[in-house]
Amino acid sequence: MLSKIYSATILGLSPQLIEIETAVNKGLRSFNIVGLADKSIEESKERIGMAIKSINLSPPHRQSQKVVVNLVPADLKKEGTFFDLAIALGYLLSSGQTKFNPEGKIIIGELTLDGTLKPIKGALSFAFLAKELGFKEIILPKENAAEAALVNSENREDLLPQEVKVIGVSNLKEAIAYLEGRREMESFKLNLENLLNEKQNFEIDFSWIKGQNYAKRALEISAAGGHNLLMQGPPGTGKTLLAKSMISILPKLSFEESLELTKIYSGVGLFQNKLLITRPFRNPHHSSSETAILGGGNPLKIGEITLAHRGVLFLDEFPEFHRDVLESLRQPMEEGKITISRSKYSFTFPSQFSLIASANPCPCGFLNDPERECVCTNSQIGSYRRKLSGPIIDRIDIFIDVPSLKYKELISPDNENQTDEIRKRVEKARKIQRERFKNEGILTNSEMKVPQIKKYCSIPPAAKGILEKYVNSSKLSARGYHRVLKVATTIADLEGKQNISLENISEALIYRLREKD
Repeated sequence: MLSKIYSATILGLSPQLIEIETAVNKGLRSFNIVGLADKSIEESKERIGMAIKSINLSPPHRQSQKVVVNLVPADLKKEGTFFDLAIALGYLLSSGQTKFNPEGKIIIGELTLDGTLKPIKGALSFAFLAKELGFKEIILPKENAAEAALVNSENREDLLPQEVKVIGVSNLKEAIAYLEGRREMESFKLNLENLLNEKQNFEIDFSWIKGQNYAKRALEISAAGGHNLLMQGPPGTGKTLLAKSMISILPKLSFEESLELTKIYSGVGLFQNKLLITRPFRNPHHSSSETAILGGGNPLKIGEITLAHRGVLFLDEFPEFHRDVLESLRQPMEEGKITISRSKYSFTFPSQFSLIASANPCPCGFLNDPERECVCTNSQIGSYRRKLSGPIIDRIDIFIDVPSLKYKELISPDNENQTDEIRKRVEKARKIQRERFKNEGILTNSEMKVPQIKKYCSIPPAAKGILEKYVNSSKLSARGYHRVLKVATTIADLEGKQNISLENISEALIYRLREKD
């Protein structure tokens, strides 16, 4: 007898529907899984056999029969333990030990030896796959039900009108009882309002930082427009603290952004069984490899730039990162995505992050410090600065110095309302940008390409001469010129102005031309 059950796997970040065909025929005792299955799927034969035996049913190796499981499409490499439950049910259906209708259902789950189901990664993506392909139910481990239930909360009624019934089961026995109709189970429901109103917790609050008003202003502009920023200063001036505090002034994720990020984090097994509502902050060590930062490897893994999508990628000790890592950041910084090619497939992962980088002015860190003497030679300073190539520097919008604090600044009282005040200004600026770009397919000023810059960044006559001077003197490249206009537009948005002013251009130039010092 032949049975067909639908399951799914993750390819990159994309869910792929897998049809599991199971045939049980008379013959020499055997149990084979075909269809480019990896080692973990081959090992599932032992897990499945013991799980079936634990509920007093007859496993494949106990009878004189030939069992063949075919994973369709056969040319797609299958990895992971997603198929255990579906293969077990397919075998029981084909061998006549259970009866149920598998149509309209996607079944996913990893089995333990006693038949218990272990949580899987990518549950939300699988639920969306079920919805998009018109499946009525998804059956998966109970621990993943809350995550998968988010599929019915998405506000896309025009595209995906039907709800998917989300059934969370604890073990193989419970799954069989539900499918045979011996046990009633309700679709898992979520209180979306409670999830969206959950309080955000930040490691560092912006208001905790003493002084550094110039740096705070630059971070506010970066947060409002999604601009890349490089901080330079001696050790111990608060560069890392400033970077970590930026999350506290970024606007709350929209529901669509939360779903997008939840899919990403669920797909790599970093999901915490709730909707992600805080923008990500990723802080990889400077010894990280190109694969760790960008993604890749075998098996394929996503990198830090994708985990930082819609949030902040903080690269501390920026010049100390490997040269190949820094140079490989060019494409994602420019395009907001990364494409990784394999022999048979090409994967594109989102990476629309704000890069916040920090560096010392020289190897010892005290160049131009008024209190401490720099011990570096000119050759050492030049070598240190050459670690950052022109193309990478050109992709950074804002350059700032972070000097050492004076004692008076260090003991100044906190402004407890500062974070809320700045976040409100940032949210107001982001709202202006969402309205501006509602038909452009982008969200922030930093994402503007040349056509949008020409359309939305009108230069005041008084500023044209200043910009011409810096472009003609090679202090501004073409890319640098466009980035000045983007930053100036963000400054105007923060001020609630419809048009860029001379003052906005001047402030943007100050942040940009710092790189020439």
